[in-house]
Amino acid sequence: MRARVILACRDMAKGEQAACDIVREVKGAKVVTRQLDLADTKSISEKALHYLINNAGVAVCPSARTVDGIEMQFGVNHLGHFFLTFLLLDLLKHSAPSRVINLSSAAHFFGKIHFDDLKGEKDYHHFRAYAQSKLANVLFTRELAKRTEVLGITAYSVDPGFVNTDILRHIWRPLLDIVKNFGFLIKTPAEGAYTTIYCTVTPENQLVTGGYYRSASNAGQDDGTALKLWAVSCHLLGIRWR
Repeated sequence: MRARVILACRDMAKGEQAACDIVREVKGAKVVTRQLDLADTKSISEKALHYLINNAGVAVCPSARTVDGIEMQFGVNHLGHFFLTFLLLDLLKHSAPSRVINLSSAAHFFGKIHFDDLKGEKDYHHFRAYAQSKLANVLFTRELAKRTEVLGITAYSVDPGFVNTDILRHIWRPLLDIVKNFGFLIKTPAEGAYTTIYCTVTPENQLVTGGYYRSASNAGQDDGTALKLWAVSCHLLGIRWR
């Protein structure tokens, strides 16, 4: 589509290598890398942003906390993207029509938002925490879509499938080896990008804003929980987002 693509990266060495790979493989590609610092609004210097793809995440990791004391998977996979989208909202609005695409997972089917234990202090389980964070992605997308459609911003959550990247590093090795032996169950990064790209390039009239691309669970369609999660997220981040 000849878009200018910004890779917002935690690890700049990996980001720059990815940019080089893209430029080498795609003739005329326009790719830049940026260090991602959610705490520094001055780092947002772009004049236009039509597509925000919230892709970064951690999965089934040992119990840990963010610097703010939030359970790591909920903090990174949900609150990090929630806050980044909040910081970029004016830019997305001024660039409308624009889209926000949040990567979730089929694991959200097993998720429940534990509002009484978002810090994971009472009863931590690595997969349960991951499923909660992925359900939060779906619910955030639904509520975001309601609030921003009038601004010309649409939102979608997607399931990339089981993708062979570093995000699998915390999965029990024997289980991972078994899954990898069945090659049809695990995707390459290029294959895993398919649903994200679909929601980026497909005309808006063929998509449903707020939708989850694959079938969402009943919990992922609970608007009451989505609204409560929105309020709690704003409180945890110390922001006002009406």
